[in-house]
Amino acid sequence: MNREPDNAIARFDGPTKVSGKALYAGDQFQPSQLYAAFVTSPISCGRVETVSSVSALAKPGVVRVLTAADMPRVHSALQQVTVPPLASRFVPMQENEIMHEGQPVAIVLAETLEAAEEAAKLVQVRYSRSAFSVADTSPPAAVMPEKGNYSKAGPLAFAKGDTGAAYAAASIKLTATYTQPSRHANPMEPSAILAVWNADKLTVYDSVQHLPAVQNALAAVFGLPSTNVRVVSPHTGGGFGAKAFIWSHEILACIAARVVQRPVKLVLNRQNMYSIVGPQPQLTQQVSLGASADGRLQSLEHKVSNVTGQTDDYVEFATASSRAFYACDNIKVSQQVRRGNMVLPTFMRSPWDGPGSWGLGAAMDELARALKIDPLDLRLKNYAEVEPESGKTWSSKKLREAYSLGAERFGWRTRPKGGTRDGHWRIGCGMADCSQGQARFHSTARVRLRADGTAQVESSFCDIGTGPATIFPQIAAEVLGLPPQRVKALAGDTNLPYSGPTYGSGTTISTGAAVQLAAKRIREQLARLAAWPSADIELRDGRVLLGKESRSIEELLKSAGLAEIASDGAFDLPNGAPVDMGSPQYPARSFGAIFVEVGVDDELGLLRLRRATGVYSAGKIINPRTARSQMIGGIIWGWGMAAMEGSSFEPTLGRWYSKDLAGVPLPVNADIPSEIDVAFVDEFDSNAGPIGAKGIGELGATGVAAAVANAVFDAIGLRVRDLPITPSKLLGA
Repeated sequence: MNREPDNAIARFDGPTKVSGKALYAGDQFQPSQLYAAFVTSPISCGRVETVSSVSALAKPGVVRVLTAADMPRVHSALQQVTVPPLASRFVPMQENEIMHEGQPVAIVLAETLEAAEEAAKLVQVRYSRSAFSVADTSPPAAVMPEKGNYSKAGPLAFAKGDTGAAYAAASIKLTATYTQPSRHANPMEPSAILAVWNADKLTVYDSVQHLPAVQNALAAVFGLPSTNVRVVSPHTGGGFGAKAFIWSHEILACIAARVVQRPVKLVLNRQNMYSIVGPQPQLTQQVSLGASADGRLQSLEHKVSNVTGQTDDYVEFATASSRAFYACDNIKVSQQVRRGNMVLPTFMRSPWDGPGSWGLGAAMDELARALKIDPLDLRLKNYAEVEPESGKTWSSKKLREAYSLGAERFGWRTRPKGGTRDGHWRIGCGMADCSQGQARFHSTARVRLRADGTAQVESSFCDIGTGPATIFPQIAAEVLGLPPQRVKALAGDTNLPYSGPTYGSGTTISTGAAVQLAAKRIREQLARLAAWPSADIELRDGRVLLGKESRSIEELLKSAGLAEIASDGAFDLPNGAPVDMGSPQYPARSFGAIFVEVGVDDELGLLRLRRATGVYSAGKIINPRTARSQMIGGIIWGWGMAAMEGSSFEPTLGRWYSKDLAGVPLPVNADIPSEIDVAFVDEFDSNAGPIGAKGIGELGATGVAAAVANAVFDAIGLRVRDLPITPSKLLGA
C-alpha cells in the first residue's frame, strides 16, 4: 500500500462534526428568540389582496403575523449593492406583487417552531391572479442591460475570425443541440438565519458562503454602517452555490426581528429551498464544429440560452468553455435568457464550465466519431497552448501531462471495445476535458504565534465542508516550522480579518496567500527578536535555528516580555479589484481529464458507473487527502448531473413538481463504485498566486456528464443529448 505524503492529513474539524458538537446556523439559540415560518404564495403571478391572520393569532404561542403592511421599506442604499452578491433586487413583502410561486407573503412568529408552522397554515390570503410566463417554453431573448447585472461576469457575446466562412469550408461539420434541466442544490443544512438586534446593532448567525457580503448587504437594507452588522457562521452545512449570495429570507428575518424587537430564527424547510433559493437554470446549448480532415478545428460556434426570472437576468455563462478549452482561429459565442415567473436562478457547482463542458465535451466526441479519430487524440490535436480568447500565456497548464497520466491509469489505449458484454451489461468508455476558470478574491488574514509554540490563524472565511480550517493551519505551519496540529483556525465571524468568498474555487488561492504572508511576517519578527538575519533563519519544532545556534520561541518571546506576536497578511489584486479571473498577463484556469467506464442494460434501460479516473492540473496541492476527497465528491456530483438529477417545472400551475428530497433522485453509495481513481500532476503556479495553488472545488464536477454520455454511445450506439440519461431515454436504443 502506498504511503500518503506527510501533508495528507485528516481534517481537524472532523471530530467536532461527527460528534455533533459543531453548531450550524440552525443550531444557534438566543434567549427570548421567536421562530419564524413563511406563508407562501400558491400562485405564480398576481397580487395579494387581503390577509386574515385571526385564526393564526388564536393559536397558543403565536406572537405576531407580519404582512407587507407591517414591514418597513428597505433603505435606498440597497440599490447600490450589486447583483451579485445580492441574489436579486426584488424583496418580497415590500409591496403586494407576486412574481413566482412560493414567494413569501406573510411571516408567522411564535414561541415554538411547531406553533409557527401550524399557524402559517391558518393564515388566509386572497389573491388576484394574472397570466404567468413559463421560462422553459419562453423564446430566447437578449439580456436587458438594466436587469443583466450578471453579465459583468463575462461577455455576453465574443467572436474572433469568421466562423461562417470557416464552417462552410470545413471538411467535417457537426451541429447539435444539448440540453440539461434546472437542478436544485439540496444541502444537508437548509438555509437558516438567527437575527438579533441590540439597539441599532445587528448580529446574525447565518448559513452563508461569504460573510462580509451579507454584512454589507444587510447594512444597506437598514441604512447602517457595515460596522453595525456582525455576521457569524463558523460552520455552513453545504452550500454548492445556493448560499453564495444574499437571498430574501435573510432580509425578511432581519426586518421581522427589528419590528418585534426580539431575536428571530428562520430555518427554511425543503419546500422553501425550492421557491426562495434559486436553482441552476435549465440550459439549451447549440454547438457547431467544423474541422479539417486531420481533425484540426476550423470553426467553433456556441449558442446558449438559460431560463431566468422576471426580476433579474441571471446568465449561466456556459460559453466560457468554448472561449478557453481548444485552439481555434474562428470562435463565436453568444448568451441569451428565457424569462418566466420563477425564483431567480443562481450558481451551482459547477457554474459556467459545468454546463459548458457538457455541451462542448459531447460535441467533441461526436466530431471524433465522424473523423474516426480517438477522442483523446482529437483533443491533443487541438490543445490550446495559449488562452484562445486573448492569446495570452496561461498562468500554468499541465493538461498534456494529465491526459497522459489519466490514459495510463485508466487503460484508455487498451480499453475494451465499445459494446463488449459483461453478462447482461454492455460496456462503454468515454472521456472529456475538465476545466474551471480561476477566481481570485481580495482576502486578509492574521496569524498569532504564542510563547508555548502554538499558533492561531484568524480570518472570516467560512467552512462549507471543503477543509479550509485544516489547509490554512498547514500553510501557516509550513512557514513557522510547526506541526500543523499546533496551529488552529478561527473563522466564520466578520469581526475577524476580511476573507473573500468561499465559491469560485478561490478560497485557498486567496485567503491561503494572505495566511502565508502573515506567517512570513511572523518569521521576520522572530528574526528581529533573535537579532539574526531573517533570510537565514530556520524554524523547526518551536525553535529558531541559525546554523548551529538555536533559541526556542518561548525563550525569545519571554525575553522580550511578550506572550505572543501577531501579524496581518493580505492577498491584493491589481488595481484594488475585489475579484479577478487571473492576473492581467496570465489568465488562470485549472485543467484535467476524466475517463469513465459504464455498463448499460439496454433491455431494462439501466445505466451504471463501473469505474472512473480523473487526473488534474491544479497547481500545488496543499493537502492531498482533502483534495482527493473534493475531487471524488465532484465526480459523484457530475454523475448525478449526468444520470439522475433534474427539477421539473409544472407549466399549468407554474411551480416545481417535486419540492422535497423524496422526489429528488440523488447518487447514493450503491450507485458509486469503489474504483474512483484521482491523481494530480506535479505543478506550482507562481503566476496564479504565491502559494502556487489553483482552485479544485468545482473542477471535479466538470466534464463528467459529457464523459458519461460519450461512454453510453460507446456502449450501445445511442447519442443522448438531453440530460439526465434516464431509463426511458436508454430504452430508445
